[in-house]
Amino acid sequence: MRVITGTARGRKLVTVAGNEVRPTTDNVKESVFSIIQFGIEGRRFLDAFAGSGQMGVEALSRGAESAVFLDNSRRSLDAVRKNLLQTGLQERAEVICADTVLYLRSCKKTFDIAYLDPPYQQGLLQKTLPLLPAVMSKSGVIVCEHPTEEQLPQEIGSFALKKNYKYGKIMISVYSSKEVEGL
Repeated sequence: MRVITGTARGRKLVTVAGNEVRPTTDNVKESVFSIIQFGIEGRRFLDAFAGSGQMGVEALSRGAESAVFLDNSRRSLDAVRKNLLQTGLQERAEVICADTVLYLRSCKKTFDIAYLDPPYQQGLLQKTLPLLPAVMSKSGVIVCEHPTEEQLPQEIGSFALKKNYKYGKIMISVYSSKEVEGL
């Protein structure tokens, strides 16, 4: 795993050993950032179910104002902290050990981009998605990585599913405000 572009371009990232974490492939990561490429600079990024934190690190490297890395695994968050130190991006990052659903229920922050890649087949997207509109900016974008057979809702609050992108057995679903055109 490596940072694709930006200030930390080419830096290698550590991952969590074992099957606990399923890292996003470079191909999918590059595609996600191509989808949201013009909406990153100066934005607040949420990397929910962060794992090694590679998506939030990539966002920071590409100019995101800040990133919150959220995971309930201390091993994962140790990897996130190491990756932030290796890339020199820790100044604009907050690393939080918490259950994503519980965190979002009490969150007072607002995010411009939320990336969710929870463990598969546990119903976590269905529990998390309804909570996101309350913490998203009006021009926010929600990006979900999930198995192709998992169906997500067409709408979540004021956000609508804009597009699905298929990469083998992986689907990327992108939501934005019903008021915002494009994506």
